[in-house]
Amino acid sequence: MADLEQMKQKYASVLNLVNQTGARLTHVHIQDNKLFIQGAAGSEEIKNKIWDQIKLVNPAADDITCDLTVDPSLAPMAAAAAAGAGSRGKGRTYTVAPGDSLSKIAKNFYGNAGQYMRIFEANKDTLSDPDKIKVGQELVIPD
Repeated sequence: MADLEQMKQKYASVLNLVNQTGARLTHVHIQDNKLFIQGAAGSEEIKNKIWDQIKLVNPAADDITCDLTVDPSLAPMAAAAAAGAGSRGKGRTYTVAPGDSLSKIAKNFYGNAGQYMRIFEANKDTLSDPDKIKVGQELVIPD
């Protein structure tokens, strides 16, 4: 039997992307032994990005059901989220997921775990130690 928390951890990058794009989920639960997520995205492009992330986590997508519709009224939220990311400086934002470290995040964005100090330096306003990040914390990822 699939465990909801384990599946949320496995698909944390997908759930983070949902938050970052302004999409809204109405259901997140286990159904038919799969993670079931249902909601709406502001555009077809955002919906496709979410699906691309699902395929990165599991190319077969055989343990997840994703039912997203397009709701253009959510598009202003996505634009506001993007503007908010830009207002903190050059780069993008990332929400810390369970099991993350700055080196793991650096490897994901730059292909090199040793670049973690770039992320730390960009977030000195909220981080006091590169080894102390918290799940749910928003980090600026410099270009």
